[in-house]
Amino acid sequence: MNYKETADTYLSEMEGMCIQNDHISKELFQEFGVKTGLRDEKGKGVLTGLTNISEIQAFEYKEGEKVPCDGRLLYRGYDIKDLIRGGSGQKFAYEEAAYLLLFGKLPAEAELQKFCSVLSESRTMPTNFTRDVIMKAPSADVMNSMTRSVLTLASYDEKASDLSIENVLRQCLQLISIFPMLAVYGYHAYNHYDKDGSMYIHRPAPDLSIAENFLRILRPDMEYTELEARVLDVALLIHAEHGGGNNSTFTTRVVTSSGSDTYSSIAAALCSLKGKRHGGANIMVMQMMEDIKCHVRDYEDEEEVAHYLQKILNKDAFDKKGLIYGMGHAVYSLSDPREVIFKGFVEKLAAEKGREKDLKLYNNIEAAAPKLIAKERKIFKGVSPNVDFYSGFVYEMLGIPKELYTPLFAIARIAGWSAHRIEELVSANKIIRPAYKSLVKKQEYIERAVRE
Repeated sequence: MNYKETADTYLSEMEGMCIQNDHISKELFQEFGVKTGLRDEKGKGVLTGLTNISEIQAFEYKEGEKVPCDGRLLYRGYDIKDLIRGGSGQKFAYEEAAYLLLFGKLPAEAELQKFCSVLSESRTMPTNFTRDVIMKAPSADVMNSMTRSVLTLASYDEKASDLSIENVLRQCLQLISIFPMLAVYGYHAYNHYDKDGSMYIHRPAPDLSIAENFLRILRPDMEYTELEARVLDVALLIHAEHGGGNNSTFTTRVVTSSGSDTYSSIAAALCSLKGKRHGGANIMVMQMMEDIKCHVRDYEDEEEVAHYLQKILNKDAFDKKGLIYGMGHAVYSLSDPREVIFKGFVEKLAAEKGREKDLKLYNNIEAAAPKLIAKERKIFKGVSPNVDFYSGFVYEMLGIPKELYTPLFAIARIAGWSAHRIEELVSANKIIRPAYKSLVKKQEYIERAVRE
């Protein structure tokens, strides 16, 4: 038996031992009052910190009673609906939101232009970085490629470990600026070396927004419509931040609290975001939608759509997990404000792209799924579509490959991560270290020679 066969056999045998000795019953979590995922059965999170950066509102008090309400998301106190409405027809809506998240105030026109100018000047990478790092080991997992690139950037920074706010801000602005390049160039390297596609590396233009530059460097002809850029700009804005409790932002704060550098903190956040329970959720929605399209003949037939959704819930269809992806959220109950905002732009883009038929299918699923889930499961709060339900559809209409869906989330969220890293450095002075209840029982040591 060769080494690989020996290792494979060993791992197969030892898998059961890991499962047996690492399993903790749900009853014990209840017995000791441990909230799995740091959330109770009604979705309320364990309070682990304070923040001035953003707020998620899913409930309100009426006559002293807490009741669900339509979701709201506030950046530094400003409703994202107002931020999008205020930036209607203008470039740099995402950049304005990033300024707000980082500095705590809305920029005047001159301040926004200066901010965008600094971002443009920061949109450069070390000499030959694309060739020597990004193209060196291409991967279909662009998030891994981005993480490697971010960690490698530390080697080029003489002040990588300097935790002064001025230096951390410099590092954050550089990462905000070059994230689109790390993602798109990483994809192009993979597309060329692994899929035999054409290789082209377009330079970003200094006067374009982050959304415009993303489309410019992604597409062979560097062309895009005004509506395409606007929709992507809005997508970036609504994904830029979502409270300190989401997994990747909490990861940023945990690593920051240890005194680690910016590159390590952001790399850790990238590792968190890539999980399908977090940033990878919209890919699962798209895979589910492809499956539904194969089994539903008439997209406008509400009964046929509902029937197949029931099969998915019953674990008889799609991935047999019993989940309708894109439905429900850990915090929101009646509605996800990001989904509500985004839907209007989805409709405009679908009309421009001639995708009204597909949009009808999405609409029918959006109407039927919450009712089916509420009937099938014991729901302590409402269930509604989340932002992932439509985001994958938008990215598909924009011609963005699936490998870039989660990286695009990271391109947006880097602004929020940066704001939380700075807030953690300014306001907190302790390492984050939650407690775990140990279930270990003392064992008597037995000599190796007599073990069975």
